Amino acid sequence: MVEYPLLCLGNPLLDIQVNGDQALLDKYGLKPDDAILAEEKHLPIYEEITTKHSPKYLAGGAAQNSARGAQYMLPPKSVVYVGCTGQDPFGEALTSACVKEGVLTKYRIEKDQPTGRCAVIITGHHRSMVTDLAAANHYKLEHLESPETWTYVKNAKIYYVGGYHLTVCVPAILALGKHAAETGKIFSMNLSAPFLPQFFKEQLDSVAPYWDYLIGNESEALAYSESHGLGTKDITEIAKSIANLPKQNTSRPRIVVITQGTDPTIVVTGGLDPVVEVYPVRPIESKDIVDTNGAGDAFAGGFLAGLVQGKDLKTAVDMGQWLASWGIREPGPAYPTEKKVYGA
Repeated sequence: MVEYPLLCLGNPLLDIQVNGDQALLDKYGLKPDDAILAEEKHLPIYEEITTKHSPKYLAGGAAQNSARGAQYMLPPKSVVYVGCTGQDPFGEALTSACVKEGVLTKYRIEKDQPTGRCAVIITGHHRSMVTDLAAANHYKLEHLESPETWTYVKNAKIYYVGGYHLTVCVPAILALGKHAAETGKIFSMNLSAPFLPQFFKEQLDSVAPYWDYLIGNESEALAYSESHGLGTKDITEIAKSIANLPKQNTSRPRIVVITQGTDPTIVVTGGLDPVVEVYPVRPIESKDIVDTNGAGDAFAGGFLAGLVQGKDLKTAVDMGQWLASWGIREPGPAYPTEKKVYGA
């Protein structure tokens, strides 16, 4: 087996998770089930939740969550994760957490910035995330292209980039995309949040030609449709439009995967006559749901594990839904301590 066939690029963060209420959301102008970048007005929230609540600290960042999820389902030495952290205890904690879960980290260390953080406010089955990227915002292309890191790039067969990285280092995303297209490897990406197609449209469109797989959810698909003037709220039609965008590597069609919470997952394979497939989610009783935070990241992790193992599309989607069904039974973007085995 090739070691570290999956390389993930993203923004490593320390998740600070607390149980909150509507008053806390209102105080900082937050919405349930939303994800935003922190502005000046949001910064006091980090001190408030760490001093006035009982926070739980977790290794976070969407792509890192997916990397951990993929490794959960794959043999040892399958996943390497690239990003930027600070030279501080939080950065060391992130590394330790990933090592514990079997993910190899190749962080760029930014000495002048603290490790990035994400306030995760849980209200019932909903969550609102406010991210202060800090060091994560300082990833540089030269780190990816350094001999040590590029060795892992050349070795990997599949690349996965969290959409949040569009706010950080587009040249690094392009470098992975171009390498994938030139070598016939798989380049995958996640839309990650509605604000990205809304406010980082140019950056998103610049990397679109390299997408072999694009993953997103219904709210992100709707935001994409609005920002690109598609004139539709039909998720299938939006997925078809994305699937048939110009593509650099024409040897394989683009596949767009849109999750819809408890509603069926829509998968569109591009082409003159796009193929639409609909997959019901794995049912889970409401009483078993602990936290939906990271469910989409877990789905991506399971789906990527399927791609690494060369599974067919139906199986890869089911692997994503399987991992998500276990992830939402755990607090935060976590996976069962007692190892679960897909298909067992």
